[in-house]
Amino acid sequence: MTKFDYDLVIIGAWSAGYPTGMYASRYKIKNLIIWGQPGGALATSHKVENYPGTISASGKEIMDNFKDHAVGAGSEILEEMVTELTKHDTHFHIKTSSGKEFTSKYVVLATGNNYRHLGAKGEEEMLGKWVSYCATCDGMFFKGRDVVLVGGWNTALTEALYLAEICNKVYIVHRRDTFRAEDIWVEQAKKIENIEFVLNEEVDEISGKFFVEEVKLKSGKVLKADGIFVAVGSDANTTLVDHMNPEKDDEGCLVVDARQETTIPGLFAAGDVTTNSNKFKQTIMSAAEGCLAADSIHEEILRGE
Repeated sequence: MTKFDYDLVIIGAWSAGYPTGMYASRYKIKNLIIWGQPGGALATSHKVENYPGTISASGKEIMDNFKDHAVGAGSEILEEMVTELTKHDTHFHIKTSSGKEFTSKYVVLATGNNYRHLGAKGEEEMLGKWVSYCATCDGMFFKGRDVVLVGGWNTALTEALYLAEICNKVYIVHRRDTFRAEDIWVEQAKKIENIEFVLNEEVDEISGKFFVEEVKLKSGKVLKADGIFVAVGSDANTTLVDHMNPEKDDEGCLVVDARQETTIPGLFAAGDVTTNSNKFKQTIMSAAEGCLAADSIHEEILRGE
């Protein structure tokens, strides 16, 4: 029987990666979690209050707990970047940024998605200081406050409707005078009194002393706000496997079956990078997909596949 360095290598130490490793370890599957920037989008969240069992904690605290749980269960962690992933007849071959190389029977890709940024001045500096890319995650922290939401697709309009139920004022900033969102969402937003459309405008600068205080537009107009939500899209992080030509949907997410396996045998995926969970990009969904991937791999090992 061919021996590999690991039964399973998990690429992506985030909301999906750590739970995958934790469950795999509990199944006595020898696994390695690799990524250079553990934590993912959640780690930049100032406060999280929608993860079951956690009343209130920073995103970093939650990810640290995820990591500790995986390590405690038996997962190995390597904080490097994976630079190359290749598929062979019986296994995968993985190379890292420091030149390390590993072989593995199975791989779980848990690399998430990359939120598109505005490129505005102050955007990167104000990350974690109420520049957010997820209204569902952070909206509740702005009860009774004024916020800016940027975008013109369905996600932007539906997030604006959600925020309008919580916030005092929601400015929708869009660079055009028409939306690409479905008309039903646009029309609903127009009927909401505390939503104001700011069209043909782009964000130039986001600023504040400790947290977001104002958003300056390229026209020179300034919006006073306690936070800004950026909803201009995201891209599934599939770079490592694109050369294998796995099936994707129209948005570039990896198509997986009910077991979290992609169209490449032995390659599983979990979290925001996949088409599963109705693309509800939440930590609880990513964690569940990771656990399911580990369970599916365990079943294959038991069957001797």
